[in-house]
Amino acid sequence: MVRMLACALLAASVVAVHGAQQARPPQEPETSTFRAGSEIVRAYVTVTDKDGRLVTTLMKSDFELRDEGKVQPITIFDNSPRAIRLIVMLDVSGSMEGNLPLLRAAAGQLVQRLRPDDGARVGTFGKDVVISPAFTRDAQELIASLPTTIDPDAPTPLWRAIEKATQSFGERTGDARDVVLVLSDGKDSGFTGFKDRFVTQGDVIDRARRQDVMVYAIGMRSRGKPSVPGFGTAGLSAALLADQPDPGLARVAEESGGGYAEIKFGENLGEAFARVADELHSQYLLGFDPPKKDGKVHEIQIKVTQAGLKPRARKDYVAPKG
Repeated sequence: MVRMLACALLAASVVAVHGAQQARPPQEPETSTFRAGSEIVRAYVTVTDKDGRLVTTLMKSDFELRDEGKVQPITIFDNSPRAIRLIVMLDVSGSMEGNLPLLRAAAGQLVQRLRPDDGARVGTFGKDVVISPAFTRDAQELIASLPTTIDPDAPTPLWRAIEKATQSFGERTGDARDVVLVLSDGKDSGFTGFKDRFVTQGDVIDRARRQDVMVYAIGMRSRGKPSVPGFGTAGLSAALLADQPDPGLARVAEESGGGYAEIKFGENLGEAFARVADELHSQYLLGFDPPKKDGKVHEIQIKVTQAGLKPRARKDYVAPKG
């Protein structure tokens, strides 16, 4: 009786804190580990209802998974929270100068949401792309890695930053999933010099696919110095869009199975970071044996049989070759 009462109080507190996240029932995973180098294809799935609330009570039978249009048996199903390796990439270009206090406060909230088995690194991108040396759960160490100043003349090497973060995971160890969370208020600067390799949005999507990395992105409007508009309709249009985040961020997040949110003035950036952490700990893991081991890119589709629910997951994968 005492145990039942404690569970009820815990469920009530979760709803109070996170809005409408539904309580996750205790289910035994059909498998709990993945061997390194396994040929099983993994897909982490976020399910929301029509109001955007997380749905965490589904069973294996509620999902349908297709590879190139053909239904595949789901050999792995797990809805328990799983460990993550998270690299947080923060835009420190000149246009972010006015956002620095918000950025530091929000990142601090994210750090507090990490679970004991999670690990995180903090990176920044402006004149350089820098990432802290090791994954850690130590909140003080992570907060110490947050930027304290921003160069007002720094560019926005957005795609190069995400690619470097993806590379920084190295070889997968254990079954923790790899996630990049990027916050930016501007568009990619493009070519910034001969010392750095030019990286495109397509390069970022390809690398995330090959390495099975999930990308989350949060876009926000600039609070730096206003730009001087050009003349005519084109100049006015450019001025209206100048302080908006790169539209390609949403595409990168969608292709990798992550999520995208855009923060407007007055909205709480810390809450947006916290929602990402909550979502990462509320996903379903679906695994299946690839029908073809041809080393090619295969499209996958994941559907939920219950009406009114929307799944979000990776769009494709690279099949093992052999």
